[in-house]
Amino acid sequence: MPLVTLTVRKPKTAAFKHAVLDAIHAALVATGVPVTDQFQRVQELAEEDFRYDPRYPDLQSDRNADFCLIEIVWSLGRSVKVKKAFLEDLMARLSAQGLNPENVMVVFKETTWENWSFGGGRLIHT
Repeated sequence: MPLVTLTVRKPKTAAFKHAVLDAIHAALVATGVPVTDQFQRVQELAEEDFRYDPRYPDLQSDRNADFCLIEIVWSLGRSVKVKKAFLEDLMARLSAQGLNPENVMVVFKETTWENWSFGGGRLIHT
């Protein structure tokens, strides 16, 4: 179960946020995540609450106000090959919508299966 957090600067339209979240979900589904496994949240922060370097570490163009920080918490065990395929797919989807891939940062956070309780306090993978 991936848990996706999209952090962006205010103001962003609902259409912008939906487009990014839809692209993320589609790329996750392409890696084998079930289509119904969709848990996403958006943090929309004021400029003073979301600071980032425009070029770190070696970007080809500056990050701007449309910068997207995408954090994906998912279960341990996905290979580098799967992560690269996800990133390639995601960047293609976002590019098709007019978002510069240099303006997108993705962080994967991995956790073991016994750390997920999907509801009712049940640990179904233990």
